[in-house]
Amino acid sequence: MIEESSLVAADAATVRRLIRAGERAGPTTGLALGYVQANLVILPESLAGDFLDYCNQNSQAMPVLDVTRPGDPHPRRVAPDADIRTDVPRYRVYRSGELEAEIVDITDLWGPDSVAFLLGCSFTAEAKLLQAGVRLRHIEIGKNVPMYRTNRLCAPSARFHGPLVVSMRPIQRDQVTIAEGVTARYPLAHGAPVQIGNPEELGIDLSHPDWGDNIEPNDDELPVFWACGVTPQAAIMVSRPELAITHAPGHMFITDLRDEAIERQTPPFTRRGS
Repeated sequence: MIEESSLVAADAATVRRLIRAGERAGPTTGLALGYVQANLVILPESLAGDFLDYCNQNSQAMPVLDVTRPGDPHPRRVAPDADIRTDVPRYRVYRSGELEAEIVDITDLWGPDSVAFLLGCSFTAEAKLLQAGVRLRHIEIGKNVPMYRTNRLCAPSARFHGPLVVSMRPIQRDQVTIAEGVTARYPLAHGAPVQIGNPEELGIDLSHPDWGDNIEPNDDELPVFWACGVTPQAAIMVSRPELAITHAPGHMFITDLRDEAIERQTPPFTRRGS
C-alpha cells in the first residue's frame, strides 16, 4: 500500500488511479489536499428527479456538484476522465434500505438507468483550515471523522426523508472562530458549522458515533459539528429504495476541482466564468 504522507500533496487524478488499481482503499481525509472531495449517491433514473429535489431542499447537507447522465459513469462536470464505478475507495450497497455489502468496485451493479450524484463534502475545506493554522487532530492521528445522526429532520421530498447527519471535529477553543470563518466560505462543502460545543442540542452522545471513529475532544477543545454528506445514506435507510449505492462513510470521490473553484459559491453550483 502507498504511504499516506505521499498522497497529501498528490493531485486528484493520481489518487484516483491508485484507488482504481486497488492500491488505496482507506478514508480520503487528508488526501489530495486542495481538491474538492464529494459524497456519492447512485440511484435508478426513476428516483433521480425526486432525489435531486430532496438535495435542493436540504442543500447545506447535500449541495449538488454534479449529476451524471443515465448510464454514463463519467462525472463530466467535475472529473471527466474519472469512472464512478471504480474511483471511490469503498462503496456501500443498500437494498430496500438495508446495507447488503461494502465493496471496492461496482462495475457489475452499474446499469443503463444508473444516475450518480456527487455532493459536497466537508473534507474539501480541510486544506484551508490547515493553512489557517487550525489543528485537525483526526488527520494527525490518522482517523476518520466521527459522524452522528441528529434529532433534526430534513425537509422531505415525495420519496425521501430522514435525519440530518453531522460530522464532528474537535477544534481548539481559541481556533473555533477561525474554523467557523474558513468553512463559511465554502457553502458547497457544507459551509459553516451547524452547532458548536453542545452535542446534546443535536441529540448526540459523543462517545457513540454512528459512523467513523470515536475521537473525544480534549479539555482545550470544543466539538464542532458540520452538516455531513452521509445524510442521504440515512435517508436511504429510512426511505428504502429498492437499490442504492453510496460511498462508504469517509471514503470520498476526489474531483478535479480545486477548492478555489467553489469558494463562496452556493447551490446550484456553476463554474466560474460560466
